[in-house]
Amino acid sequence: MRLYVLFSFLLLAVICSCLVDASQVKFGPLCSGNSSNRKRGCDTKYGCGNYGASRDGGKRKHEGLDIVCADGATVYAPFDVKLNGKAVPYKKNNAINDGINLRGEGLCFKLFYVKPVSYSGTLKKGQKIGTLLPMQKVYPGTTSHVHVQMCDRSDPTKYF
Repeated sequence: MRLYVLFSFLLLAVICSCLVDASQVKFGPLCSGNSSNRKRGCDTKYGCGNYGASRDGGKRKHEGLDIVCADGATVYAPFDVKLNGKAVPYKKNNAINDGINLRGEGLCFKLFYVKPVSYSGTLKKGQKIGTLLPMQKVYPGTTSHVHVQMCDRSDPTKYF
């Protein structure tokens, strides 16, 4: 009986140590050349990069957060992540229509405009996820960026 109780406490301790309080999670650097995860501001032609910014003349809202990243720059895992397949931002194909679904630190999120090295597997914090696609070919004059979108479409800003 004592062994059973001891085993139960040990199992509970292991389970509790695996739980992560997602509210305390902060993204590590996403892009080479932007170690502080500087957010995209506003562009005259293409709007602003903050969550909830107006799109299409107010017909819809921006459902992610844009982190500045140069075309061709390396995109890194912000923490240990599991790669969960392809994510595409557009119905029509174009030069930046690629991305990846990720899970880590209790979060589910997508990174758009990234050509990943792989769509499956795991990565440790700081390992290369992929390369930023040529945003200037599709949106000339905008600030090139990685679009971070939570799977439930909630505001990712608190994680930066």
